[in-house]
Amino acid sequence: GRAWGSRGMEAAAGGCRAPLPAWWGLLRGLLLAVLAAGCCRGNSVERKIYIPLNKTAPCVRLLNATHQIGCQSSISGDTGVIHVVEKEEDLKWVLADGPHPPYMILLDGNLFNRRVMLQLKGTSRVSGLAVAVAKPSPPQGFSPGLKCPNDGFGVYSKDYGPQFAHCNKTVWNPVGSGLSYEDFDFPIFLLEDANETQVIKQCYQDHNVPREGSVPEYPLCAMQLFSHMHAVTSTVTCMRRSSLQSTFSINPEIVCDPLLDYNVWSTLQPINSSGKVDPEKEVIIVATRIDSHSFFWNIAPGAESAVSSFVTHLAAAEAIHKASDVYSLQRNIMFTFFQGETFDYIGSSRMVYDMEKDKFPLRLDNIHSFVELNQVALRTNSTLWMHTDPVSRMNESVEVQVRNLLDILSNSSVGANVTLQEAGYSQPLPPSSFQRFLRARHIPGVVLTDHKTAFQNRYYQSMYDTPENIRMQYPEGLSPEEMLEYVTDAAKSLAEVATVVARALYRLAGGANNTSAIQADPKTVSRMLYGFMIKMNNSWFQSIIKPDIKGILGDVPQHYVAVSSPVNTTYLVQYVLANLTGAVVNLTKEECLNPEKTPSSEKEMYEYAWVQGSLDPNSTSRVPYCVRSTVRLSKALSPAFELRQWGSTEYSTWTESRWKDIRARIFLVASKELEIITLVVGIAILVFSLLATYFINAKADILFSIPRDPGAVAY
Repeated sequence: GRAWGSRGMEAAAGGCRAPLPAWWGLLRGLLLAVLAAGCCRGNSVERKIYIPLNKTAPCVRLLNATHQIGCQSSISGDTGVIHVVEKEEDLKWVLADGPHPPYMILLDGNLFNRRVMLQLKGTSRVSGLAVAVAKPSPPQGFSPGLKCPNDGFGVYSKDYGPQFAHCNKTVWNPVGSGLSYEDFDFPIFLLEDANETQVIKQCYQDHNVPREGSVPEYPLCAMQLFSHMHAVTSTVTCMRRSSLQSTFSINPEIVCDPLLDYNVWSTLQPINSSGKVDPEKEVIIVATRIDSHSFFWNIAPGAESAVSSFVTHLAAAEAIHKASDVYSLQRNIMFTFFQGETFDYIGSSRMVYDMEKDKFPLRLDNIHSFVELNQVALRTNSTLWMHTDPVSRMNESVEVQVRNLLDILSNSSVGANVTLQEAGYSQPLPPSSFQRFLRARHIPGVVLTDHKTAFQNRYYQSMYDTPENIRMQYPEGLSPEEMLEYVTDAAKSLAEVATVVARALYRLAGGANNTSAIQADPKTVSRMLYGFMIKMNNSWFQSIIKPDIKGILGDVPQHYVAVSSPVNTTYLVQYVLANLTGAVVNLTKEECLNPEKTPSSEKEMYEYAWVQGSLDPNSTSRVPYCVRSTVRLSKALSPAFELRQWGSTEYSTWTESRWKDIRARIFLVASKELEIITLVVGIAILVFSLLATYFINAKADILFSIPRDPGAVAY
């Protein structure tokens, strides 16, 4: 159509203007070809200028009722000349001597501490930070968390055990620097790939190192970091802005989201999930957390702070299901895995709230006792410490029940390679989900940990809380499948703890038979440790999940609660628990996906899942099957957001800012003088081009006309 129109216009103008010469058409075609090539290869110039850093993790902005914490860049990203800091003396160049501020610092992981960071925070000569992972982990320990985790949201306050409030009696995390709870106005990224770190160092060596005492000359190696955050000030401010946008805008611009996910829970004996448990029925709650945190977004390995405890919990749940009389026990047992506990007890506070508001099958009155597994992997001399609440034990009836609970736990460890000791009557509870239940009601309970006072874990809530931290080691040369099946010493140790816990729970529930059959499987524990800490995408996890969620199986497991739910950890805990405690039932795929159509399915009592199954040995296809279990999810969203009390001091108010672009890149930057000269020359050429185009266009009929044939005479 366009070609026809073009020719038509030329023909129509033929009477008053001569046709353009052939070379003009050739020139136009060449110009169009160049433009087309530019459209197709427009970013090839960018690829030649910039080297993207693809394996990074940013520090992002989080907010609560009163503060904002974390980091952000300017809206167009922050740029600076790279300077490598491997010892504290190197900071002098950045803070005082260097002639080319602002600087982007490549910081050795051993220097990533509060003292250094506060120096950098207080200067305008720093535009950003890239942190290289320290290998091996800093021997002195590193925890960017608080010395008193979740302070103000546990049970102890000026009205309840004031002598224990704010960790007055025990500082639980003495190496905590509080770095994660500082607010930085420049971007900070973690470099996860040692090769990319080496590329940056090489660029620095080639261009930025002073030669023979002289100042380095341009071009210099620079870095640009993009991590602009949309939310500011506090949760109150950002939620109000988001709410106004949602109310009055067709396309609302949400600036922050509450941290949320789902708790995972199941019961030993099935209960009606849509009804209410009989008030006379007693239930023992076993609990643990499944989330962790570090300074950097979605970098939360949590080996000791989360994984060791919830893997032990899962193994104990499997072990107690082996008892022959579980369905006739006097008391039921509820296995509970809380999400968001790192951020002021999101999951446990929501479950307590739901129980109080009759939005959960159980009520607080149904709870007989509470057993919580906290950090349990770093035991000294095989000792496990039993922590109780000294305030509630002042009540005589609670004291009797707590003493019974402690005796059953101690007796269950006889003959096992685990020694249980009481932490002491005057010792308060460590940070734990149990504290949120105690805020609502005096419940007999115990928290099991590997520490009597301060944490054994020197890497609490940090990127170094890895398998190495809990001494999980494999022989060299094993394939991924062999590592999955290899029983490590750490797995044997946690299986022993799980066995003791399972036997104690059986006795607490009223079991009278011999408990020797209740034994946690070290091989199962090994598989879980490998899957939750080293590689999620393994053959066992593949076989126990639904086909439609197989995309959750990433390589490196992380356990951050996030804002999109359920996260990978939640799904996997759900399906591992179903696999270990459920039963394979003979239902077709259609029946399994729609159990309400099968009269005998008891849909209110059980959950059904059609899982992928293992690979058939003789083919590449899987053998799927249906699993029936009592495993369910319940919402782990702070009640503060349900109640729209964004400034609450009773419930967690943590939100995560939204952002548009997170990326990092390095490139060579020219001097300011050369940039200005280039800009001026470019503007001059542009002006000249515009003037030339104007005059050529104005004289086009003269410049591009063809002289008339003198032999042709017009009458």
